[in-house]
Amino acid sequence: MNKLRYAEKVAIITGGSSGIGKGCARQLVEAGARVVLCSNREAEGVEVAKSLKAVALSQQAGDALFVYCDVRNPHDIHNLIEGTVSMYGQIDCLINNAGWHPPHKPIDRFSTEEFRDLIDLNLISVFNFCKAALPYLRLTQGNIINIASLVGTMGQQQATTYAATKGAIIAFTKSLAIDEAPRVRVNSVSPGNIYTPLWQEAIDAAADSEQCRADGEAAQVMGRMGSIEEVGRLCVYIASEATFTTGVDHIISGGAEIGYGRKGR
Repeated sequence: MNKLRYAEKVAIITGGSSGIGKGCARQLVEAGARVVLCSNREAEGVEVAKSLKAVALSQQAGDALFVYCDVRNPHDIHNLIEGTVSMYGQIDCLINNAGWHPPHKPIDRFSTEEFRDLIDLNLISVFNFCKAALPYLRLTQGNIINIASLVGTMGQQQATTYAATKGAIIAFTKSLAIDEAPRVRVNSVSPGNIYTPLWQEAIDAAADSEQCRADGEAAQVMGRMGSIEEVGRLCVYIASEATFTTGVDHIISGGAEIGYGRKGR
C-alpha cells in the first residue's frame, strides 16, 4: 500500500492540538495530506503543527498549519474555512473532532445551562463547520468525518448530556449523508475507550488511579484502551479508500460493546 495515499489532499481537523484530533493530524500528514488543525489552545496547537511540519519535510510530502479557532464562534469557523481555501485552494476532508466530556454525575446535578453549553460545543459546532465547508467539499467530491462516541448508541452511566450530543452527531451524519450523496461522503467514527489526555485527567482525579486505569483497560475484550493513532488510521482509510461508504458509523472500540457484562447493582 502506498503510504502517501492522501497526498496533495487538504484536511481540516477541529480539536487537533491533542487527543484523537492530534492522532488524526499525524496520520493524515504521514499520508501526504496538507492538514489545517485548529483548537482554542494556541501554544499547544502551534507545537503540534511544528512537529508535524517536520514530518512533512522529512518525507517531502504533506504540510501542517495551526489556526486558532473557538468552534463555538461562527466567525472563527468562517475565517478558518476561508483561510484554508486561500492558503491551499481547496478542502478535501473535514474531521469534526472538537468536543468535551463533562465529569460524570446524575441528571439531577446537570443544569439546563450546562446542557445547552455542551450542545453548543459538541453538536452545533459540527453543524456550523459542515455548513461552512460543504460548498468547497462539493467541488472536490470530498468527505466529512464526524467524531461521535460509542456511548452515543449504547449509553453511559451518569453521562446523559454527553451521550445525547454524541447520539445526535450519529443521526445528523446519516441525514447529511443522504442530502449530500453522491457528491460528498459523510461518515462518523465512534471511539470507545481511547487513551487521551481527557482519560488521564479522569485517572488522576480518581480516588484509586491504578484501579481506574485498570478498569478502563478491562472494559474491552482486547484488554486495553485504543490509541489516538489507531483512530487516526481509521479516519485516513475512510477519507482515502472507503469510497463507497457514506452514512456509516464506524465503531472503534476494542470490542467494548460485545458480549454480556455485569449490569445488576
